[in-house]
Amino acid sequence: MLSHKTKVYVRFGDTDPYGVVYFVSYFRYCHRGIEEFLRHLGLAPETIFRNREAKFGLPIVAADCRFLKPARYGEMLEMETSIKELKEKAIVFQFNFYRPPDVDLLAEGTATCVAIDHTWKARALPEVLAEKIRNAQRA
Repeated sequence: MLSHKTKVYVRFGDTDPYGVVYFVSYFRYCHRGIEEFLRHLGLAPETIFRNREAKFGLPIVAADCRFLKPARYGEMLEMETSIKELKEKAIVFQFNFYRPPDVDLLAEGTATCVAIDHTWKARALPEVLAEKIRNAQRA
């Protein structure tokens, strides 16, 4: 399975008044996970999420997360980002959060990115992205 791990340090601003990671913070972590995943593939996120020259974008159109155990201020988490599904026009990323060395799942979620053209209509994934993913999955 093609995946990438990212360390996530829980900052004070990521937490609620009780010191537990606030649910919105997980979505910021997931976006960071996608960026690091793209870098791991050798792609610059700033040319994939919005590419004016090639007239495409890759917005997140859906996201969800299940919170199984609390994470707290000051902890170091590990987020594993992988591709759950690769479609002609979309990518569904999967995220799993752990607190190393513990292997129990703290949270899990998905984010769906759809390729769009300059008129905001769905289009095929940019070939540079699809090719990098296919090559990495074969390796």
